[in-house]
Amino acid sequence: MTELETQLLETQKQVQEALATVTNESELEECRAKFLGRKGLLPALMSQLGKVPKEEKPAVGKTLNAVKNSVQEAFDACAAKIKESKEEQEALDISLPARHHAIGHKHPISLVMDRAVAIFRSMGFIVADGPDLENVWNNFDALNAPQDHPSRTPEDTFYFDLDKRHWLDPETMILRTQTSPVQIRSMKAQQPPVRIVCPGRCYRRDTPDATHGMSFHQIEGLYVDENVSLADLKGTLAVFSREMFGPNTKIRFRPHFFPFTEPSVECDASCIVCGGTGCRVCKGSGWIEIAGAGMVNPAVFKNVGYDTEKVSGFAFGLGIERIAMIRYSINDLRLLYDNDVRFLHQF
Repeated sequence: MTELETQLLETQKQVQEALATVTNESELEECRAKFLGRKGLLPALMSQLGKVPKEEKPAVGKTLNAVKNSVQEAFDACAAKIKESKEEQEALDISLPARHHAIGHKHPISLVMDRAVAIFRSMGFIVADGPDLENVWNNFDALNAPQDHPSRTPEDTFYFDLDKRHWLDPETMILRTQTSPVQIRSMKAQQPPVRIVCPGRCYRRDTPDATHGMSFHQIEGLYVDENVSLADLKGTLAVFSREMFGPNTKIRFRPHFFPFTEPSVECDASCIVCGGTGCRVCKGSGWIEIAGAGMVNPAVFKNVGYDTEKVSGFAFGLGIERIAMIRYSINDLRLLYDNDVRFLHQF
């Protein structure tokens, strides 16, 4: 191989290395001028072909043509690549606003649950949790529910293993009918003071309709300490109602009966739709029931080993679906579970 052929092949290599770093038309033109311009490296080498001995010219000429064609192809390929990249950049206007992609949002039940927990946390309550699958003793017996109470029958409660155990057996397993068993578990696990809320899912054999379902959510509260009174309960529920439904919301207590509280009350909040003047939502009364509550029955304290002479406490339970229906003016419970995107999109 002659010295000219060596220089030609070296120039070809330099062209390939130079074009590998070219990113725009300006750099390409600089590279073209360096290698293919009137004073470029390749024309300078081509001018030396006349000095090559006659017998070597065919071989050198063949190498020169091959290098020239290869270099031209490399420049053409680089130019095409730059043009394609430029067209893509022109098609993408980075100054345009970004496309909005819906990422979903929380379900109204979750919204109400989170809000309720936040309100009670602000009053010093902590969140306690327990299993959905519970035994009869924690769900009924420890809460002072009599054995002939209608809620204990298999027609009202989901029982397991009834072929092996009787439904009154304390160890029979059920799907919890309320979140109150979490209160029992918490009191068995610690001595007073106890200040907890128990949010979660519950299960009952109800026929689904506009206000009932077989699976629903509750948040229950328990406060046990020395000298706890009914006034403390009323103050707690009054703060919750104002935070959940508005600053002008009022509450009232009505006498009631629950096996696990004595005295027992039902708590009503002034209607947020009419402000208490009476409307279709509150059936003209101006009040909407929001909770069952009362002072913890001493029998419950005895079941968990608390000294009834030293401590007292209150408990309350609120239905999350009912609060959601009141808060968002929903007239049918089933809307919360139909998964209709048109409905859920409103939240």
